[in-house]
Amino acid sequence: MIVPAAALHAPSSAGLPALVLRPWQEEDVPALVEACADPAMRRWIHHRADDEAEGLRWLAEQRRGWTSGVRFAFAVLEEGAPAPRRLLGNAVLKLPRPDAPSAEVGYWTTAHARGRGTATRALDTLTAWAFDTFAASGLARLDLFHQLPNEASCRVAEKSGYPLHTTVPASPPAYPAPGHLHVRRAAALDLAVPAPRTDCR
Repeated sequence: MIVPAAALHAPSSAGLPALVLRPWQEEDVPALVEACADPAMRRWIHHRADDEAEGLRWLAEQRRGWTSGVRFAFAVLEEGAPAPRRLLGNAVLKLPRPDAPSAEVGYWTTAHARGRGTATRALDTLTAWAFDTFAASGLARLDLFHQLPNEASCRVAEKSGYPLHTTVPASPPAYPAPGHLHVRRAAALDLAVPAPRTDCR
C-alpha cells in the first residue's frame, strides 16, 4: 500500500497551541541534533543523531520507511508559528508489514515541549490517522512500549486510551530495563493480547 506523505493537525486546546505533524524534512536536522543532546532523550531513545551527518542518515531512514510503507515518522511542530517552526517532537507508526493486523506507535518530545500535553495530542492525532488510513488493510490494534522507569510515557499512553496490558522483560542493549506494553484497539478484537490491567505502576 502506497501512503502519500501527509500533514496531520491537532487543534489548539485549553490554551495550548495547535500542532502540525508532517514528514521529516532536511531543515529539521539541526533541531533533531539539538534534541538528541538532551540527557532525558539520551536515556530513553537508542536511535540518536549526535551530529549533522548522523541526522541526515536518520532522515534518510525515515524517508525509506515512507517509501517502503512500513514506517511513518512525523516531526511534531507548533502550528501557525513563524518559520522556521520550533521542533516539539516525533511521532511514528511502525508496521511489521503493510497488511499487518497490528502495528507499533512511538513518540518523543523535546525538552522545551514537555509538560504541555504535546506528546498526548500528537499520539492522539497519530492514532486516529493510523486506524483511518490502514483500516482497509486490516489494522485492528496498536501497541505502545516503554521502559518501566519511564513513568511520563506511561501517563501519556493511558491519557491517549492505551491501557496497560502486561510487563515485558528487558531486551538489552536497546531496552536495558523491563517495559510496559500498552494496547489500543480499533474494535473489540482479541488478538492474543493479555487482559488489560487498570494501573500503570
